[in-house]
Amino acid sequence: MRGYFGVGSERISKQMNLGAVMRTAHAFGASFIFTIGSRLKAREAMLADTSKSAEHVPFYEWASVDEMTLPRKCALIGVELDERAVDLPTFPHPLNAAYLLGPEKGDLSDAAKARCAAIVKIPTRFCVNLSVAAAIVLYDRMLALGGHERGLSIAGLRAGAKKEPPAKGRL
Repeated sequence: MRGYFGVGSERISKQMNLGAVMRTAHAFGASFIFTIGSRLKAREAMLADTSKSAEHVPFYEWASVDEMTLPRKCALIGVELDERAVDLPTFPHPLNAAYLLGPEKGDLSDAAKARCAAIVKIPTRFCVNLSVAAAIVLYDRMLALGGHERGLSIAGLRAGAKKEPPAKGRL
């Protein structure tokens, strides 16, 4: 996958959700994981984080959005149902990004939204679990930037066709 990314949450309050987000971030190859304004610590999430991501991926804990320091040229992307949000399937993921999810019961703070370069939403009928949202966003990023090209059409799959390897000289 090209570029780098981090994932985190503002005011996360459930240790199992934090652990699941950490494990998901680790599985997708996150460069860092973070929380903002959380009472939880990485060690409290170990029951759900069976990959022990804190041993492999840097974990940052900031008390507020104002304290948050991201790498240079890293775009903060909010993930939330918001009137100005872009539908995730149409979003052009930045090469270097930090994805910020809101709390389990509530919205991203106004301060967080103000720092976001963009806000995206997952086009579902209602909110999904925080860790599920993280997985969907990171999977979409992988498809968009990870170099995965789509294979066969549904008709081709039904017919049992095989995808041809790329021509020589093409990636």
